[in-house]
Amino acid sequence: MADHTGRSTPKKRELVRLESTIEADPMKVVPLMGSEGESFRQGCYAGKTIAVFTSGGDAQGMNAAVRAVVRMGIYVGCKVYYINEGYQGMVDGNINEATWNSASGIVERGGTVIGSARCMEFREREGRKRAALNLVQRGISNLVVIGGDGSLTGANEFRLEWSSLLDDLLGDGKITPEQKEACINLNVVGMVGSIDNDFCGTDMTIGADSALHRIMEAVDAISTTAHSHQRTFVLEVMGRHCGYLALVAAISSEAEYVFIPEWPPLTTWPDQLCRKLQRTREAGQRLNIVLVAEGAIDCEGTPISAEDVKRVITENLHQDTRITVLGHVQRGGKASAFDRILGCRMGAEAVIALMEATPSTPACVISLDGNLAVRVPLMECVEKTKAVQKAMNEKDFDMAQRLRGK
Repeated sequence: MADHTGRSTPKKRELVRLESTIEADPMKVVPLMGSEGESFRQGCYAGKTIAVFTSGGDAQGMNAAVRAVVRMGIYVGCKVYYINEGYQGMVDGNINEATWNSASGIVERGGTVIGSARCMEFREREGRKRAALNLVQRGISNLVVIGGDGSLTGANEFRLEWSSLLDDLLGDGKITPEQKEACINLNVVGMVGSIDNDFCGTDMTIGADSALHRIMEAVDAISTTAHSHQRTFVLEVMGRHCGYLALVAAISSEAEYVFIPEWPPLTTWPDQLCRKLQRTREAGQRLNIVLVAEGAIDCEGTPISAEDVKRVITENLHQDTRITVLGHVQRGGKASAFDRILGCRMGAEAVIALMEATPSTPACVISLDGNLAVRVPLMECVEKTKAVQKAMNEKDFDMAQRLRGK
């Protein structure tokens, strides 16, 4: 079956996928099949307008996503705008039209070339009215937001408030009835840019793979000097609420021990750690690597820092122990091939999701399910992500672990 664009619509495949997903795991966020593998005529959505912005912490691969939104948007006939400096740029009107060439040479770059900034003004209704005015004046009624759960939640709340904001602007005489009608509905599609891989509803977030590469490069480099001097190194990595980076890096580097927030050790962890390290040294190993997520805690919720771990090792085993805090180096550098491709796939899918949206379509997030780019309900994912932290606050770590991958 074909639609007005001349492409096939895989409705039967989508329904099969939804049914099988529900039966397999009722806790899982149910995805809608994306449009990957389908073809689109050039200019098939001519006359539409899209804006893209990045918000919150930066992550490698964001630029690949921005590039894909711009080029896919232009290909299908849309006018595409950059909103520079995140929500602050939306409030200030720091918005400029994108061209095909303006998105060249950015796919490999880390960070975000269009900037990201905190914006207290957007938290107030007057600030959101200014943002709405800036969008309406440019005919923008389709938004792509790339950021974390806070940025995505803000965009959804903006969408829900959109109608009343337009009413206020019309009443104030700042827009015409024609302008209001042209932008009567605001469609929002998100992509998760986060090196922590901490968002429920997607297998991978943009930037997580690149950050993991930075960590592995550091561990591999440290291992050589640790071996030479028979040292123990404690590495602190990012992950205030999510232990993905620490856990995967620990497995990949053959680390002796790892501390993550979702899987906390017993309060007797100092004894367990020392026994493990002592056994490895007695077996002839010349070095030990311990990874600590910055949000690590024990089962009682007591924080565990890299300094705590070092003190336990030096006081009990008298090993030469050093700490390395990787910090923001994990966010820096060029994006990995995986993140470049992920950003490209998600960005292209985001454009089509916006073009297919109706006034009743809820805001969605483009996610990775297996090896498929799919669409999942934005707020359902946000609520499940918040539920992970709630479970950890309540010390229900089994539930936190179950929710984390959902």
